Amino acid sequence: MEKSIAEMRKDAVKIFNKGVYAVEPRRAVKKFCRRDRDYFYAGSRKFHLPSIKNLYVIGAGKGAAPMGAAIEELLSDFITEGIINVKYGHKTRLDKIKLVEAGHPLPDKNGEKGTKAIFELVKDAGDKDLVLFLVSGGGSALLPMPVNGITLKDKQDTIALLLKCGASIDEINAIRKHISNIKGGRLAKIVHPAPIVSIILSDVVGDDLEVIASGPTVPDSSTFFLCADIMAKYNIKDKLPPSVFQHIKNGLANKNMETPKADDPAFSQTSTLIIGNNMEAITAAKKEADDMGYNSIILSSMIEGETKDVARVHAAIAKEIHKTGNPLPPPACVLSGGETTVTIKGSGKGGRNQEFSLAAALDISGNDKIVLLSGGTDGNDGPTDAAGGIADNTTLIRARNLSLNPHDYLSNNDSYNFFQKLDDLLITGPTNTNVMDLRVMIVA
Repeated sequence: MEKSIAEMRKDAVKIFNKGVYAVEPRRAVKKFCRRDRDYFYAGSRKFHLPSIKNLYVIGAGKGAAPMGAAIEELLSDFITEGIINVKYGHKTRLDKIKLVEAGHPLPDKNGEKGTKAIFELVKDAGDKDLVLFLVSGGGSALLPMPVNGITLKDKQDTIALLLKCGASIDEINAIRKHISNIKGGRLAKIVHPAPIVSIILSDVVGDDLEVIASGPTVPDSSTFFLCADIMAKYNIKDKLPPSVFQHIKNGLANKNMETPKADDPAFSQTSTLIIGNNMEAITAAKKEADDMGYNSIILSSMIEGETKDVARVHAAIAKEIHKTGNPLPPPACVLSGGETTVTIKGSGKGGRNQEFSLAAALDISGNDKIVLLSGGTDGNDGPTDAAGGIADNTTLIRARNLSLNPHDYLSNNDSYNFFQKLDDLLITGPTNTNVMDLRVMIVA
C-alpha cells in the first residue's frame, strides 16, 4: 500500500473522527438505556414509570446536552423537570430540561448559578422520586458549589494553580471534592432517600468513578490528609487562597466534615452506568484503520504523564516500526489514549495534544512517511479552538522555510501558534462528547 504524506494525513483524520463518532452521547445513551411502555431500563436497573412521583434529570458536562436529548426522547412524558450545566457553545435543543451554559476548564458564575439551581431542584427529593444524573467530560468544572467561606474566585484561583503546576486530574479532583458542597459523594447525600442513577460518559483514565466529575454520587476515598500531601508535593501551600488553605487545615483538625465514605447510607439507592469511554473510541478507530488496510495496534487507553515525555516514547515507537518492523510492520497504525499533563513554563498558547504533536515532530524529523495526530475528543485542546495538531516528518522542514524555531515554540508552550502558521491545527469544532484524548500514528 503506497500512500503519500497527504493521503496518510487524511487517513489519520478519518480514523480520529471514527473514534469520536463511536462515543456520540445520544447514541451511547440509547445503547444502554431503553423504554418498554411503562418501564425504563438503565443498564440492569428497571423502573416502573407510573410509580414514580417526580422524575428529575440533572447533569453536567460537554456531552450532557445530547445525553439529555436522548433521555427526553425516551422519557419526555414522565420528566418532571431538569437542569443541566454545559460548556459554552455545547447546547442542544431540549424541551423539558433547562440548559445552563457555563465556564470550562475554569468554573464561573453561571456554573455556580446552575449548580445551586440543581441543588434546589433535588434537595427535597423523596423515596418515590427518581433522579437521573447525566455526566460527561468537564462535569467537575461545570458543577461549582464551594463550601461556605470559600468564594468562586478562590476556587478558580485554586484550580488554575493546580493546572499550572502540572497536577494530575486525580489530584485536582481530590482538592475540588474537599472544597465543594456537591462533589465527593455529597450529591448522593443531598438526593437521599431518592434513588439516583448516574449515566456517565467517562473522561477519566481507568473509568475511576471517584474521579469522573469528582464523584458527586459515589463514596470518596480521598481525605484532607491527601489534600495536604498534594499541597506539599507541588509546594503550593503559600500560593493557595488563604480560605482554601484554612479549610483544608481545619479538615486535618477534624473541624470540617470529611467527604462521605462507603458506609454512608446515602449510597444505598445509588447506581452507576458507564455508557462510553476512551477504549470504545480507540477500538472504533482501530477498526477503521484495519478497514483501510493498515496493520494496527492499540498501545493503551490509560497513558498519563508529562506530554513531552509521552510524545518522545510514541515517536520512538514510530521510528522502530519504520526501521525494524517492530512491533508491527508498515503500513502501520498505532493508537493510544488517556490524558497527559503539561507543566506550563512559558506564556504561549496551546494544549496537551498540540504540545504532544510538536514534541513528537522534533523526534521524527529525518524519517520517511510518519504522521502523528493527537486530538481531544471534545474538540477543544486546552484554552484553544483546536482539538489538537497534526505533524509529519516534513513538519520541521516546512517550519524552517517559514523561519519558525520549533524549540522556541515548545519551550514557550506555544504549540497553537506554531501549528497555526503551518496550517496543521486539527479543527473539529465542539463534538459534544469527551472521552479524553485519541492519538493516531501512521507509518508507511
